Amino acid sequence: MYVLGSFGDIVEEALGTWRFVTFYLIAGVISSLSHSLISAFLLNEKDLSALGASGAISGVIVVFAFLYPRDRIYLFGLIPIPAAWGAALFIGLDLWGLIRQSKGGGLPIGHGAHLGGAFAGAVYFLFYLRGKLGANLYDWRHSTG
Repeated sequence: MYVLGSFGDIVEEALGTWRFVTFYLIAGVISSLSHSLISAFLLNEKDLSALGASGAISGVIVVFAFLYPRDRIYLFGLIPIPAAWGAALFIGLDLWGLIRQSKGGGLPIGHGAHLGGAFAGAVYFLFYLRGKLGANLYDWRHSTG
């Protein structure tokens, strides 16, 4: 929830509350469906349950990275990297984790849910937000403070 508080407030400010809540709920549904499909068809575990908001939060992270790709985020609270790199690293770790799970290893983490949420964030930005918010959003964020 720390990550949601850190990125969610900024994304909500950019999108508006109703657009943010709508996106967050859609990302949550897509991440849940993704988890279910990946568990059933890739991991062969049809009854693998999941509980949490991490998939929807992954979508928020991806939207943030698309909106503000050059903003610095701090990996482990210490290492400054551009937001776009951070999101790419996060997605890469989930892909690696999912590959490990598909081979019988890995940690009990909902990588499929995270990747589904990230996919939802990318699709939402590329096919909806980019046209609605226009090119001035990045300039708006940096001119406010």
